[in-house]
Formats: sequence, C-alpha cells, structure tokens
Amino acid sequence: MLTWLSANIATILISLALVVIVIGIIVVMRRDKKKGKSTCGGNCGHCPMGGSCHKQ
Repeated sequence: MLTWLSANIATILISLALVVIVIGIIVVMRRDKKKGKSTCGGNCGHCPMGGSCHKQ
C-alpha cells in the first residue's frame, strides 16, 4: 500500500487540487445564483432566448 501511494503521490495531489477547484467554482456559482446574479453576458440581441431570460 505504501509503495503504491508513493508511486502515485503526484497523481493523487493533482486530483485533489482539481477537486478542490471544482468544488470552489460550484460554491461560488451557487452563492451568485442565490444573490440573483446572472452568468449571462447581457447581450440579448444575439441570444435565441433574449426576450425570456431578463425581466423588463
């Protein structure tokens, strides 16, 4: 077990770092959604759903 762990420590650390980054992004997106912020760029002229996503 210890030899496997030492042989794969770089992969394990990189994977853990990526998981932490993804979780951080999800937390920020959920927090922004609760605050009512939109990830939309706001240029509704080029969007097929332009008239339905923003309240007038």
